[in-house]
Amino acid sequence: MKRIILTGGGTAGHVTPNIALIPKLRELGYDIQYIGSYNGIEKELIEPFGIPYHGISSGKLRRYFSLQNFTDPFRVIKGFGEARKLIKGLKPDVIFSKGGFVSVPVVLAGKRCKVPVIIHESDMTPGLANKLAIPSAVKVCCNFPETLDALPEGKAVLTGSPIRQELLTGDKDAARKMCGFTDEKPVILVIGGSLGAVAVNEAVRAALPELLKQFQIIHLCGKGKVDHSLKEIKGYCQFEYIKNELRDLFALADVVISRAGANAICELLALRKPNLLIPLSARASRGDQILNAHSFERQGFSLVIEEEQLTNATLLDAVHNLYENRDQFINAMHNSGQQDPIATIIGLIEEAAAK
Repeated sequence: MKRIILTGGGTAGHVTPNIALIPKLRELGYDIQYIGSYNGIEKELIEPFGIPYHGISSGKLRRYFSLQNFTDPFRVIKGFGEARKLIKGLKPDVIFSKGGFVSVPVVLAGKRCKVPVIIHESDMTPGLANKLAIPSAVKVCCNFPETLDALPEGKAVLTGSPIRQELLTGDKDAARKMCGFTDEKPVILVIGGSLGAVAVNEAVRAALPELLKQFQIIHLCGKGKVDHSLKEIKGYCQFEYIKNELRDLFALADVVISRAGANAICELLALRKPNLLIPLSARASRGDQILNAHSFERQGFSLVIEEEQLTNATLLDAVHNLYENRDQFINAMHNSGQQDPIATIIGLIEEAAAK
């Protein structure tokens, strides 16, 4: 039996693509093991799948001053030793890393143990963890054509991001019933992430009187961010967070307003949903969402409004433009070269394992 170690953690975005690969890996007969941090979010997300989970020490490599910068390198060194011991014991045929700081010692230990490592970079420019890991990888999967130029020649493969296949099986009638909507108006789905996006929430709510003239709106506004004064408005349905029913909401949505996290926008691409992206401001991030969003805009998949330009007028104009030209965006996504990320990545895994 072939054995694979999956690794990645720190955020859900470093775990869910691994989860998307699990059904196909099982179908192919792989014994799947997972290495993550002792108590990271990855442990909680992986446990329901019955996959053996191995915790290691993990430190964060910060770009800013913190006293933990002096202690975390020792955690990384400890994690490297723990990962190497696990890899020697498990004897995997291949390692697949989705990134995050916990993956760095696993990737480095994999190379030391002569196990082929494939890594996946979600954003247009590699994050710090993957920058450290790339020299130890045999292949580097990526989501954006522009990323190919930033990666070593011969290693980079444009794959797209694997998404959970259940997202493709939504029931729009179930979603319509859940929201109390009719079939007389198109539907906008607004996604601000699990924690919500204050700027997006405020802009959408300010534009509600105009938007509701033409659309019905599902608003995933984030934990603690429901506006109870708007709960009785017909055609406007708020949720803090949706898990199992998200596929149904996607099926019902005609267009989507979203942040521009790499996994989120790859889901929109796979679902062929015309979208308006409002990336997280560079003041609050390293600017990766801005780069992601404009790449999708250049490829014809999305419209983009940067947060600093977000007003009632710009939002309304973009939404109407998006809906009126939705077929153009759907066609561009349909003709994308990223048609089957799971099959492409599994092919790379099979090739590496065979060697």
